[in-house]
Amino acid sequence: MKPYVIAVTGASAQPFAEKTLELLLSKDKEVNLILSKGAYQVWLSEMKIKIPIDPLQQESFWRERLNINTGKLKCYKWNDNSANIASGSYKTTGMVIIPASMGTIGRIASGVSLDLIERVADVHLKESKPLILVPRETPLNLIHLRNLTSLAEAGAKVVPPMPAWYSEPKSLQDIVDFFVVRLFDQFDEDLRSINRWKAT
Repeated sequence: MKPYVIAVTGASAQPFAEKTLELLLSKDKEVNLILSKGAYQVWLSEMKIKIPIDPLQQESFWRERLNINTGKLKCYKWNDNSANIASGSYKTTGMVIIPASMGTIGRIASGVSLDLIERVADVHLKESKPLILVPRETPLNLIHLRNLTSLAEAGAKVVPPMPAWYSEPKSLQDIVDFFVVRLFDQFDEDLRSINRWKAT
């Protein structure tokens, strides 16, 4: 199995990113992880968690925080544009930006790559590799909608983090878990069991 690229921007909704990392590693998947510069600030502000910037220290941080030793994890700095994942020759299963800020979406839609996340997203589009965006903004203005439409036309999938009440969630964590599992249905991955729709 080729690795997944998981990118985390400075949009709110970091628990979705953490659950994604946890479920992929627990299923023994290989993950290449990039946090944007803004993501570190959001984690500290919203979750009171200081994530190490150094890639090796960050890998140890996630292993300890999630208490998971399975899978393969490699972390990258947001400005490491010489990284192997910045090349179209690097093979991946696909890329997920979760959550995706509107600033990041706008720059990708414009073909502008100011950091590693945007460069890798551009690579996935040009190589026709799967790119999934999890936009976290409301309400959406016309510029947001046009950027998302441009990216969908270019081959990306747009998967907003919307709850499904038929799953009978008992907590916010149930909603997060359900969404992440449904998200990876796009890759035909079965990360864990969930309450899927059943006709009455």
